[in-house]
Amino acid sequence: MGNRWLIAGLGNPGSQYQRTRHNAGFWFVDELDRIEALNLRPNRKLHGLAAKTRWADTDCVFLCPDTFMNESGRAVRATADYYNIATENILVAYDELDLPPGTARFKQVGGHGGHNGMRSIFAHLDSHNFWRLRIGIGHPGIREAVTPWVLSRASQLQEQAIIDAIQRAAGALPSLLQGQPGEAMKQLHTAV
Repeated sequence: MGNRWLIAGLGNPGSQYQRTRHNAGFWFVDELDRIEALNLRPNRKLHGLAAKTRWADTDCVFLCPDTFMNESGRAVRATADYYNIATENILVAYDELDLPPGTARFKQVGGHGGHNGMRSIFAHLDSHNFWRLRIGIGHPGIREAVTPWVLSRASQLQEQAIIDAIQRAAGALPSLLQGQPGEAMKQLHTAV
């Protein structure tokens, strides 16, 4: 299996969703692409935009599923199978209602927290032992408002806070990829 990683950012395809809170996972992959060009290309077999390259001295496969959020698991499973990537070497970046904008957290294992993309990944992977990057988008306060909240754009201030958190997460990612999860978490979770 080697030490290859799969880094999947979750979101919805299409320009109408591009800047919505729900696409924070895509923004994370965009940020990694800005740091070191990934050359993502459409890949029908993997159900999304994908790239296999070295990033931070690590063999990585990057994925932005084009299946829509609720079917993300199909793309993650297809990619992990195709590249023979161990579950514990998968990192899924996604928007997290329970964290405020400006906060991002690495986490291994845990539940899906009602997130439809994560629910789909749980259904498709044999193990929940994968890494998550939870990108805080805040909560609208009432359950009924969640769908319009995640599918709309954040205020300028909140969007900037989300982008700042994504940049800090990208800065901490090399430690995770190089087998130092404690260091990656310390870097990200104690950032000011």
